Amino acid sequence: MKTLLVPLQNIPMMTSTLDAVVDLARRTGAYIEGFPLRFGIPPYMASELATGILMDSYEAKSEAELNDMRTFFEAYMLKHDIPRAAAPSGRPCFGWLENAPEGEEFVGNYGRAFDLVVMARSDVDAAGPHRRAIESALFESGRPVLLAPLTAPRSVATNIMIHWNGSTEQARANAFAMPLLRLAKRVTVLTVIGGQEVPGPSAARIIQQLRYNDIAAEAIRVELGDRDTGEAVLDAARADGCDLLVKGAFTRTRLRQMIFGGATSHIMDHADLPVLMAH
Repeated sequence: MKTLLVPLQNIPMMTSTLDAVVDLARRTGAYIEGFPLRFGIPPYMASELATGILMDSYEAKSEAELNDMRTFFEAYMLKHDIPRAAAPSGRPCFGWLENAPEGEEFVGNYGRAFDLVVMARSDVDAAGPHRRAIESALFESGRPVLLAPLTAPRSVATNIMIHWNGSTEQARANAFAMPLLRLAKRVTVLTVIGGQEVPGPSAARIIQQLRYNDIAAEAIRVELGDRDTGEAVLDAARADGCDLLVKGAFTRTRLRQMIFGGATSHIMDHADLPVLMAH
């Protein structure tokens, strides 16, 4: 994972997100590119802002926030001894994308040119545009997405847990995670007995595949009990001291998860460790 895309927002979780980015870049020698995530103006506000004074005020505030985000990002990189990019060198470096367009869909479109998109995770109080930006990255980029928690761990991807549920989405997440799995000191494959699963290979077959790839994975099995699957997965990751969870996203459709809940939604809203997701 040599190229990392980081959409910047003016939110408290941005610091922990950059903590995770820097840790990962140092381990992989990655190029980090930041850009300001600017949500489009809602239609109901567009007519009001069309009046000159309000539009001028909105644009001035927007420009100031963009400058603040860039200053924050560049200062953070330099503080952590990550230089500006000159040419590919195998060492961590950073760049900034000028003139990124408005709209959450840009994350998915532009993310196709990167190995990994890194964003602050959602939570139960997150604004709709933030959630849509994450979903754009998951559904439109064709790339994996790393969601950072509120508090960054001391390390990222040294003790990795894979939640195996038999699904196509999880198989794809595993494949994307291979570069990190090879760097990890410990890899476990979790089965939640009684949890949400689909027909597919057993966890034992996945462990065999990983071992053929020189990854010494181990099995972990937990009972669902009176928890939902997402809660059981996070409890298991926490108990094992993991610093990365690999999770297929939205095996159940977004609509079903909105109505009935699901492991993906729970983990996106409550994870206290970094989560690498793919759809």
